[in-house]
Amino acid sequence: MKPTYYSLLLPVSALLMISGGCATHTRYVETTGPRTIVTTDINIQDFSYAAEDMIKSLLASGSLDKTQIQPAMLAISRIVNNTTQQIDTDLLIKKIRVALNQSGKALTTTTMGIGGIAEDPLAQGIQQEKEFYTDKKEPQRMPDFTLSGKIIEKRDRQNEVRQVTYAFQLSLTNNDGLAVWEDEKEISKQSKRGVIGW
Repeated sequence: MKPTYYSLLLPVSALLMISGGCATHTRYVETTGPRTIVTTDINIQDFSYAAEDMIKSLLASGSLDKTQIQPAMLAISRIVNNTTQQIDTDLLIKKIRVALNQSGKALTTTTMGIGGIAEDPLAQGIQQEKEFYTDKKEPQRMPDFTLSGKIIEKRDRQNEVRQVTYAFQLSLTNNDGLAVWEDEKEISKQSKRGVIGW
């Protein structure tokens, strides 16, 4: 039997309708703009808001100006994720580091890390080689400050409304072991609980 025009048209039309119904419409949005998706989970907007407030607070405190050599040297210590979610704390810390670097107030060392694990192993190796082959041994400059912190999550619910609060806590410690600046930013979000929820 020879296929007719209509017998070929029907499967092609059905295919076009199915593929058209599955198409996604993707667009760019401003990271902290009004069109971003808001969920009760921690998201990029939360990190942006927290980082922005922490940067303003730290720079306004003048703590980074109290060093003999400018700009101050900053090392990143442990940032504890005390939430129920797997998150990369660099979403917060990197924004702060970039802003401090651009301000000219502090530079971050990438050759020191907890347990001797450097953020940039190649730079650490070059630094060690330079120290090994230099005839005149000069003491390595130690960081003036370390930055440590914690991200805490608290969940509450009442009837159909659930609320989650994220507390971003940071401490700047000088090389005498004293916290010279500390701040906390809390972000709370509410949503109505669905049929399936916690």
